[in-house]
Amino acid sequence: MKTPKEYKGQEHKGRGWLWLAYALLVVLLILVMVQVDRQWQRLGDINRIMSEQAEDIRRTRGLLRDLEQTLRSGELALNVGAAPGASATSDAFDRARQAAARDDYAAGDWLMLALGANLATLTPLVSSDAYASEVQAYVFESLLTRDPESLEWQGLLAEDWQVSDDGLTITFTLRRDVNFSDGERLTAHDVAFTFDFIMNEAIAAPRHRAYLAKIERVVALDDLTVEFRYAEPYFNSLALAGQLQVLPAHFYRRFLDDPRTFNESRGLLLGSGPYRLSDPEGWTPDQGRVELERNPRYWGPVDAPFERIVWRVIENDSARLTTFRNGDIDVYTARPREFQQLLDDQALQSRVQHFEYMSPIASYSYIAWNQWRDDQSTIFADRRVRLAMSHLTDVERVLDEVFLGYGEPAVSPFSPRSEQHDPALQPIAYNLERATALLKEAGFEDRNGDGILEDADGRRFEFELTFFQDSEDTRRMVLFLRDLYARAGIIMHPKPTEWSVMLDSIRRKDFDAITLAWTSGVETDIFQMFHSSQTLENGDNFIHYQSPELDLLIDRARATVEEDERMPIWREAEHILYEDQPYTFLFRRTTLAFVDGRIKNLHNTALGLNLMAVPVEIYVPASAQRYR
Repeated sequence: MKTPKEYKGQEHKGRGWLWLAYALLVVLLILVMVQVDRQWQRLGDINRIMSEQAEDIRRTRGLLRDLEQTLRSGELALNVGAAPGASATSDAFDRARQAAARDDYAAGDWLMLALGANLATLTPLVSSDAYASEVQAYVFESLLTRDPESLEWQGLLAEDWQVSDDGLTITFTLRRDVNFSDGERLTAHDVAFTFDFIMNEAIAAPRHRAYLAKIERVVALDDLTVEFRYAEPYFNSLALAGQLQVLPAHFYRRFLDDPRTFNESRGLLLGSGPYRLSDPEGWTPDQGRVELERNPRYWGPVDAPFERIVWRVIENDSARLTTFRNGDIDVYTARPREFQQLLDDQALQSRVQHFEYMSPIASYSYIAWNQWRDDQSTIFADRRVRLAMSHLTDVERVLDEVFLGYGEPAVSPFSPRSEQHDPALQPIAYNLERATALLKEAGFEDRNGDGILEDADGRRFEFELTFFQDSEDTRRMVLFLRDLYARAGIIMHPKPTEWSVMLDSIRRKDFDAITLAWTSGVETDIFQMFHSSQTLENGDNFIHYQSPELDLLIDRARATVEEDERMPIWREAEHILYEDQPYTFLFRRTTLAFVDGRIKNLHNTALGLNLMAVPVEIYVPASAQRYR
């Protein structure tokens, strides 16, 4: 006979089993729902692809009918398959073909990357940061691209090009087999449309208009021939025309009647490149990631290897490292203080590869001193104050103590390995005495003995330095500089800021000083950042720096086609920037990159590591593929 206590115990056990069975049932239901959801998503993808294929078949039939009519009428030139002219000695797919010919090459897998800040928009022209450009490089294509080793121009969308004797006209012959990712054919009319769209003042693209201002017009002579006509000689004319990313007119033309919608959009992204958004209008910043799928209609002779390229937004440095350690992203750019620790981590090193290099086109970091705010000049409008701030910014110590020597001081926007740079100019050294004397000349001294500099009206020398809040190294640098400036009697208030807020502050020119970085090129055109004309709304001269003498030199250099004549002009311009210090030029940093070991065919080139090269040269062998 069982006691009430035994009955109670059995009752509790029974209830426990019931709850366990209920919990298992709930888990099974959730798993079934997830699986069903995935199956519906997969079915939706299949239906979408089948619909696209059916549309492609209809287009192909139409093209075949047109071709048949053309052949019958005798209008088709007999030299269609002839080798391109001398200007197009090779195309951009040579290296991708070599990769695809390797014994262990396989298509498939996903490339998992990270963004250090959330994107405000992916829409071309409207976007203004390097993160958006990184994504867009897989979606949009240009007429030409550079060989990453020889740096010579190669045809991409163009199969041939000719430059007139006076250098004012460049004529491109396009490939006839290029389609956008929605199946529409890419023609010379799309190239002409892209230029006209950018130059429309209603479109929020001032930095692009600044670059293209040298071009007088772009005209489609026929479906496959487009002509760029320059108003005057320009040293970078071929690069300017050849690197124009072509927009599909049929997709973007509607925004000529509704530019506000375009300017405020977040994810209008459609091009001819090897990857695409599954919905070219559906991306929004709140997704916390960007996911591109392989373009099934890609026209290139070599298919893109990865099925998908995914960027996860991970703004915190430490969180990004943890995600890389867990194998959830494939690339991690290490901070100097953790680089050696990661090299000593045998478990990590057994599955990754690492690269340490100074890119020939490495970006340069700087502090920009805003000279005009709230409709009046600021303390930084005085050249002596800016020069004093550069003397107080001990770049050597910042490099040594914050970045552990992984970098080199920057003298100007020009790389020290460029012919644009005058080697006689040396980085501005830390000099407290010189800085104090300059500040006194500008009217700042400690007038009441409290250790703080004041102007003649008794206003203290204090300002805010805006920086990206999730960069730990930048935070350490700013705090280090705060202490250095305090020794000179200057109060600097660090202002950690979200990335989107920083971009908005730049757009509105609403800051005292800000620390950022500009990317560099093979030859750097400084018109965009320092020419007085670019102080316009949304322009990239967001510090309102104006120098008529520099303007003339920039204009002269840009109009000088002969390199031997142009480089001395750039060096004169560099001297003015060195003396004026509109920025305090900080440093170029060494790249310390770790990449998952399953990714193959990584090489250092004259343009840096080929990790992000397009056409894509890297891949994952079938046996190492992780994602399906």
